[in-house]
Amino acid sequence: MNSNQERMKNKPIFALLVSMALPMMFSMMIQSLYNIIDSIFVAKLGNDAFTAVSLIYPLQNLVLAVAVGFGIGVNSCIAIATGSQDKNRANIAASTGVVLSIIHSALFVLFGLLATKPFLRMFTDNDTIITMGSQYGYIVLCLSFGCLVQVCYEKIFQSIGNMTITMIVLSVGAIINIILDPIFIFGYFGCPALGVAGAAVATVCGQISGLIIYLVYYKKRKDSIPVSIDKKYVVFDKGIIKQLYAVGIPSSIMIALPSILISSLNSMLVKFSALHVSVLGIYYKLQTFIYLPSGGIVQGMRPIVGFNYGAGEIKRVKKTLDVSLLFTVIIMLVGTALSLIIPKQLLLMFNADAKMLEIGIPALRIISLGFIISSFGVIYSGAFEALGQGMPSLIISLLRQLVVILPLSFVLSKFMGATGVWMSFPISEAIASIVSIVLMRRALKRL
Repeated sequence: MNSNQERMKNKPIFALLVSMALPMMFSMMIQSLYNIIDSIFVAKLGNDAFTAVSLIYPLQNLVLAVAVGFGIGVNSCIAIATGSQDKNRANIAASTGVVLSIIHSALFVLFGLLATKPFLRMFTDNDTIITMGSQYGYIVLCLSFGCLVQVCYEKIFQSIGNMTITMIVLSVGAIINIILDPIFIFGYFGCPALGVAGAAVATVCGQISGLIIYLVYYKKRKDSIPVSIDKKYVVFDKGIIKQLYAVGIPSSIMIALPSILISSLNSMLVKFSALHVSVLGIYYKLQTFIYLPSGGIVQGMRPIVGFNYGAGEIKRVKKTLDVSLLFTVIIMLVGTALSLIIPKQLLLMFNADAKMLEIGIPALRIISLGFIISSFGVIYSGAFEALGQGMPSLIISLLRQLVVILPLSFVLSKFMGATGVWMSFPISEAIASIVSIVLMRRALKRL
């Protein structure tokens, strides 16, 4: 057993989770900052530009969903194999995962070229918005290899407990994006002003930079890394591929759900006004400050849960879940307080005018009521993925972001207007959390 495996099996859970989660929380906060700043720069181009990027967000999120979802499948497979001392299986999972991520990238080129404009025309007939949205969409979809392959490497390193390189890559990628945003959008230092296309170029440059860092790091340090990524391990083993996608597909669907949800809610909100669509877009930018740090905890938790599950250390699995839940509740409490106390200041970061403030302030306050209760769904969903059980994780996410919230929004909006849409968020979180608690209790009894 190497030092890393010894640490995963014997180090006190609180200290272990802090050491694994803090780098991820830091990098996720940088990512959150990038998302906010990116939107602030785009908002300076006008409401049409912001609406265009908001409408294309579901397709952009679909790339992330496939990247992260499949990466979680790779992560889970490697962590469990490492915990059970099956190094060859871990190597095959890592190497095959990288090749499959490259194949996914090629498929997204076709998807971007064929789906971008038809998707935008589903929500608007404004030619300016369609043109801006298409410019942004073509770039982030057709050049998505930087995201897809980078995230696969990210999950491989996380599976063996190496969070430091992930923190460095995510931070550097986000910083590059933040620096390049105003340069490409507004045309500084002799660059042409590309508008929303400039924001897209900055995004893919940050992603590709991150991928390059991973490749260089692995090449220099591969002798000391416990998992090998090599063409000799690219074996399309049916059992391993099934395990990768058994977790990866539900995880991808789970992460893609916001895309489906936002598109559906946009179609409801646009009937009230385009400003309601913009408010929803702003909310999804702001909530990254809350859910991405929570995601950092989940990413730190997954390899601990997966390794100890593979090693048969069930008590450590339970302890990890309890500590992770506590951390997440604290983060959600802070997010709730900010949304209730200073919603105006949050909205003003996006140049919100008086009409947008009138809509956005009550919206943020209502939606934030579900943050704390959502902690159970967030943590338990991630735990099921770490245990290699994609279906319970998918059930929780479907309840949070599709099955309950969409019909509830539709019905409540008939009686309460847009307020009914905002109310559906906390109600859905409450129902999903109750189900997640029941499912996890049953799973722990079986373990």
